[in-house]
Amino acid sequence: MIQDLNAYTKIDEQVWNTLFSRQYQQLQKYACKEYLSCLNEMQSFLNADSIPDFNKINAWFENKTGWSIEVVPGIIPVDEFFVLLSQKKFCSSTWLRCPENLDYLEEPDMFHDIFGHIPLLANPLFSEFAQKFGILGVKLKGNQDAITALQRLYWYTIEFGLIKEDELKIYGAGIISSYGETIRSVSSEVKHTPYDMVDVFNKTFRTDVMQEEYVLIESIEQLNLSISVMDKYLLGESVLS
Repeated sequence: MIQDLNAYTKIDEQVWNTLFSRQYQQLQKYACKEYLSCLNEMQSFLNADSIPDFNKINAWFENKTGWSIEVVPGIIPVDEFFVLLSQKKFCSSTWLRCPENLDYLEEPDMFHDIFGHIPLLANPLFSEFAQKFGILGVKLKGNQDAITALQRLYWYTIEFGLIKEDELKIYGAGIISSYGETIRSVSSEVKHTPYDMVDVFNKTFRTDVMQEEYVLIESIEQLNLSISVMDKYLLGESVLS
């Protein structure tokens, strides 16, 4: 599959502009410094003025951390997803939400995939973590308990993770791309739990509502350090409650 830039309508362009503009402004206060730095580096081809061209993004990544965008029709099987991550390929849809669903979307669209996930992959430490995560998923194929644990880890880190700076900051793409969830995720309305690998392996989650609990890391390096022991742990014992 490929991205067809000619297929986007004026409404799509307006939706992209609205989503990008308001979230970019809001994230100046709430996003982590690593995400904001990467997003600023990409501003010449990832901005509010036009729908992003995947070819331009891929070309830029060649001289950065080596990632590329793999166009997919929607959510793909988890085994395929892990293989792509292990190859530094991140999945993205090409469709964009409609104006009536600006604030919340259960199924990821292009804004979530590109604005939420792609910038942080330009950070070397996060790039390393994401690829190692994929490699581990490939290695554990067929071990359903372990795969479920990895899906939970992905949810509470890559999708909905918070990081400790002077204040709580966001790095998870599910929050980064959600106007409604951004402020709520760092507020006292929800629970903030320090990152513990085994604890996260045993947490369940829902995809159809805003989250009630967020896991807080000390640094992206902490994720890299923990993933180095995950395979031994997951292969060694049952981790699910």
